Amino acid sequence: MQRSASAFKQQAELALRDEVLQRALAKAKGGFVDKRRLAVANLPEFETIRTAAKSLKEHTLAHLDFYLEQFEQRVVASGGQVHWAGNAQEACSAVLEILGDQPRQVLKGKSMVSEEISLNAALEAVGHTIVETDLGEYIIQLAKERPSHIIAPAVHKTRDQITDLFHAEHVKYGYTERVTEVKAIVDEARAVLREKFLNADVGITGANFLIAETGSTVIVTNEGNGDLSQILPRVHIVTASIEKVVPTLDDMATLLRLLARSATGQEMTSYNTISTGPRRESDRDGPQEFHVVIVDNGRSEMLGNEFHDMLRCIRCGACMNHCPVYSAIGGHAYGWVYPGPMGSVLTPVMIGLENARDLPTACTLNGRCAEVCPMSIPLPDMLRELRVKEHERKLTGARTRIALQAWAFAARRPMLYQTITRWFTAVLGRFGARNGRFRSLPFASGWTQARDLPAPQGATFQQQWRRHR
Repeated sequence: MQRSASAFKQQAELALRDEVLQRALAKAKGGFVDKRRLAVANLPEFETIRTAAKSLKEHTLAHLDFYLEQFEQRVVASGGQVHWAGNAQEACSAVLEILGDQPRQVLKGKSMVSEEISLNAALEAVGHTIVETDLGEYIIQLAKERPSHIIAPAVHKTRDQITDLFHAEHVKYGYTERVTEVKAIVDEARAVLREKFLNADVGITGANFLIAETGSTVIVTNEGNGDLSQILPRVHIVTASIEKVVPTLDDMATLLRLLARSATGQEMTSYNTISTGPRRESDRDGPQEFHVVIVDNGRSEMLGNEFHDMLRCIRCGACMNHCPVYSAIGGHAYGWVYPGPMGSVLTPVMIGLENARDLPTACTLNGRCAEVCPMSIPLPDMLRELRVKEHERKLTGARTRIALQAWAFAARRPMLYQTITRWFTAVLGRFGARNGRFRSLPFASGWTQARDLPAPQGATFQQQWRRHR
């Protein structure tokens, strides 16, 4: 199901009322957070590595053209090809050109960039058959949905929902019994996908890192499907964005020490696979063709501007795991590929603030995302910057702009501001003294329609500060 980032409020309201979704989110809520906390606590040098990782990514971004060219040279030297794509359409066209005119059965390893460029839809439109091989991606492919989390795409699904999807789809493969146990569900998916692995002639994967010094691509998985997707088919295509390049294998190792701990709370994921070019004569397996499609899609415009820090993101998902808004509504309410705090920055930047103007304001600015980000990305600062741009471009409602202008006028005049707050405190305190709260209040319906507003008690904060200081 396609959703729209411009309809965030309606989608968030539906998510809050979806009892099945709320049960799924509640079950997943603590796992990522607790595991990350323990993993970080068991690595005393975590902050030192975090500082080093930020430095190496900033160095790479400052010399991005050099490292991308070096990567291309190494890929070509190893027998592969690099295709450059300025936007989503060019990226899809590059993949279609590689596939040729004949309909192909294509295996997909997990790739957020392929979601970003809507690659599946482009391939299916001309007759290619796409099979997602990551279990979570396979589940949402059957459900005809987008991922709701960048590392756990089907986190919003309950076991019963997955059972229903598998039972409806797998009957045609001879699986008539409705399985409900986790192991049985996984075994059934593995058996169905095994035949797909053996018959496909093209495999498409993403890349967590591109290594400039060797021309290698790196994928990080816990299932092994990524390895099979790139080793068994005759053609291996990698889709990756420009900021995924790092200078050396040692640099990749530094980032890997942060990635798994921040994402799933593991010291290291089960499979960390490095691929360099097509099969050589001495190799026992591997693809005959190796292609890397490198996608810009607006990222070069972010270099050096106020959203530059976002290019350090390694897609661990820690920000959304610790976000109270994401935990309450899940990923689909955000309306595009990237949910949570990272999505609230990336989506307006990449598809236009006018198409996603509610996302920057869908944040409490509690700062947890910045605290846990392994790349020290100041997400709240960028969300505030987007709010400023939204106000300057008059994308907010007239009442909101007038209210902000009135507040700013008073806030710049301390004596006036203190007089107004004392008056409001006295008036509201008198009217609310009986019940201690307001169930409704003019100009505050956004608060009172969902909860009571406590009545002011006594003096203002500034008066009490003077009194107790």
